[in-house]
Amino acid sequence: MLNAIIKTFIVQHVDDSDEHLAQALVYNAGRLAWRMRESGLSVEQKTSVSDVVTAADRAAEKFVGDALRAIRPDDGLLGEEGTAVESTTGRTWVIDPVDGTYNFTTGSDYWCSALALVEGDPADPSRVIFGAVHRPAMGYTWFGGPSIPTTRNGETITVSDAPLSSSALGGYLHPTSFADDSIRESWLSVVTRAACVRMLGSASIDLADVAASHTGVWLQHSLCDWDWLPGRALVEGAGGACRKVEAGSTTWSLAGAPTAVEQVAELLEAHR
Repeated sequence: MLNAIIKTFIVQHVDDSDEHLAQALVYNAGRLAWRMRESGLSVEQKTSVSDVVTAADRAAEKFVGDALRAIRPDDGLLGEEGTAVESTTGRTWVIDPVDGTYNFTTGSDYWCSALALVEGDPADPSRVIFGAVHRPAMGYTWFGGPSIPTTRNGETITVSDAPLSSSALGGYLHPTSFADDSIRESWLSVVTRAACVRMLGSASIDLADVAASHTGVWLQHSLCDWDWLPGRALVEGAGGACRKVEAGSTTWSLAGAPTAVEQVAELLEAHR
C-alpha cells in the first residue's frame, strides 16, 4: 500500500519546483503518519522513555526518501530514522518525518512533519535554502528560508524584535540535563530573565511559532540537524536571528528576535 502511495506521488509531482515539492512532501508525510496513528501503533524506545519511534515515523521517512530518490536522484538525503544518501550536487534534503514523536504517541496534536534543503554539510551548511513544516492537526504548512519570505498557508509571517525580558522563551531541556551542573546553570541564567517559559516538545513547530512571533526566542542544546534546520530556515526567512553558542560543556542553538538572541548569547557565553 505504501509503495503505491509513493508511486502515485512521484507521478503527480515529478515536475514540481523544489519549493512546491517540499511542501507537498511534508503535507503528505504528515497525513500519512496521522492516518497510521488513527489505526493504532506500537511504540519502541530508542534512548529513553521519551525518545521513541513508531512505524509511522519509519513509513513517513520512507515516503519522503523514496519520492526524493526518484524525483531528485542526485541530491543527498539525511533522515532521523536512518535514511542516508550521499549528494553529488552538493545539496541535501534533511528529513524529520515525525517531529514530536513522544507527543504523537500520547495523542497530542503538537507534532509535525518537517524537512530542510541545504547546501554543504548539514552539520554546518554553507547555505540553508529553505525549510518546510506541516502540522496536520491545525492544517498549517510553514515554508521559507533566508532568501524566501516565510509563510504559513501562503500568508507572510515575521519576527517582531523584542528583548528577552518581555519574550516568551521556548525550547526543551531533558530531565537528565538538570543533573548536569554546567548545563543546568547555563539554562537557568537565561530562563530566569525571560517573561515566561514554554517547553512543548516539537522543535520545528516551536521554531515556526518563533517565526510568527508567538514565541520571542528559543533555546535548546545538542540539537540534531533534522531538529534544527527546518525551523532555522523559517526563522531566518521571517527576519529572525539564528546562531549557535558553546557554553556549559555543550552547544546551544538560539533563534528568535535579534535583540533577545543577542542577550541570550551573552548570558550563555558568561558560562563558558
